[in-house]
Amino acid sequence: MPTRKQRRRRQKEKRHEYEIVYLDEEGREVEVEPEQAKARDDRRNGKRDDKRPAQKGRGGRPIKEVQPPSWNRVTKRALIFGPLIFIAFSLINSGQPILSRLAVAVVYTAFFVPFMYIMDRAMYRAYLRRSGQAPTRSSPKKRKPEAR
Repeated sequence: MPTRKQRRRRQKEKRHEYEIVYLDEEGREVEVEPEQAKARDDRRNGKRDDKRPAQKGRGGRPIKEVQPPSWNRVTKRALIFGPLIFIAFSLINSGQPILSRLAVAVVYTAFFVPFMYIMDRAMYRAYLRRSGQAPTRSSPKKRKPEAR
């Protein structure tokens, strides 16, 4: 949403009627053809020439592409975080034997994997909504005919 200052500037630009002219080599004013002036105004106002809209997020930045969720990617991430979880539990429960700390780390890492997949799926669906793409369905569900 434009700020109040931006809205006032835009209103001021629309209020004043002016011609766009160029100076040629000899210093004379030459009027611009209406098509060129309109194209120039469109570029200035942020309108694009091509048909597809720009995919931009908040702040005018392009939307970062999010990969579809994958169990392989989640498993690799869990293999990275697993040792970090073990180190954290080792620092917290330094009085317990190593095998119990390792078992707790493995259990937490095992719970971590499906939750990471769910988060990846949620991020991917949000990306699809922002970019205007349709979500892809892996397999359509079939209804069984009702028996009467």
